[in-house]
Amino acid sequence: MKKLLKTICTALAACFALLPLSACGKEDKDGLKTLLINEVTHSVFYAPLYLADALGYFTEEKLKIELTNGGGADNVMSAVLSGDADIGFCGPEAALYVLVGGSSDVPTVIGQLTKRDGSFLVSRTPQPDFKWTDLKGKEILAGRKGGVPAMTFEYVLNQNGLKDGEDVNLNYDVAFNLMTGAFEAGTADYCTMFDPVAYEYEAAGKGYVVASVGEASGEVPYTCFIAKNSWLKKNETHAEGFLRAVTKAVKYINETPSQTVAPYLVPYFEGVSESSLAASVERYRSIDSWRTELSMTEDSFNRLQDIIENAGELSRRATLAELANNAYAEKVYNEIYKK
Repeated sequence: MKKLLKTICTALAACFALLPLSACGKEDKDGLKTLLINEVTHSVFYAPLYLADALGYFTEEKLKIELTNGGGADNVMSAVLSGDADIGFCGPEAALYVLVGGSSDVPTVIGQLTKRDGSFLVSRTPQPDFKWTDLKGKEILAGRKGGVPAMTFEYVLNQNGLKDGEDVNLNYDVAFNLMTGAFEAGTADYCTMFDPVAYEYEAAGKGYVVASVGEASGEVPYTCFIAKNSWLKKNETHAEGFLRAVTKAVKYINETPSQTVAPYLVPYFEGVSESSLAASVERYRSIDSWRTELSMTEDSFNRLQDIIENAGELSRRATLAELANNAYAEKVYNEIYKK
């Protein structure tokens, strides 16, 4: 946790040094409020966010979004803290670290989109009867130390009697967005990947998906929408409208054939075929990836803290009320599902 906090603080200091004032959401001539969204990575795992845009749900709320890829939760949190992003989209552990670090303007989780790990374990060889104990003695690329992907993976290993440094070797040396390239170049025996990358990697004959990390770990608040309290006080209507649009998109993706969903995602994934996008949507739907009500539950938050504690990255536990405000998510859910 200290390493991540140091990274966030360093990046935040750099933002203030280089920028006189951070860009804030602005209102365009067409009357739409632009929200600056910094996402941790770009994946079909987050399809409802892109569908809310493609289907016009944001426009219905008089909103427009500008997406930036942060390439890691620490970068996303730095953007939120500096004001370069109105809403950060990443694992809630980034906000939790700021909370336990004693910030005076703690970022608040206003919505939770994904409810389990969205990565798949990819092997170099086919393993139709894969068991987690097959990883004994192997090296795995599983993400950045202190990040939810790596900690969740370690939690799954521990649940199956395997310990990093004793039974397996978790390689933390490769940046999250560079892992697939490193794996293809020969690093490690296994690598975790999100779709559509995992699907296309397998389709190209480069590797084989042997397990879903999310199915093995159980439900956790994996990826959330996070904003500073100071921003929320001035933008409650926009925050609510944003969550309303995403909640509608979750409803759409859960009720619509993946082949119908895929064409809407094509503009957001340059070079990825409709068939790959459809297959990725289907796979994420099959493991029950998305929250229908974008609120965070006490049980899943406690499991997340169990995972972070298990990795030795949490100095103290927090209550759900300290980190999350479920009021917006609950309100829009009731409007959409209980008409």
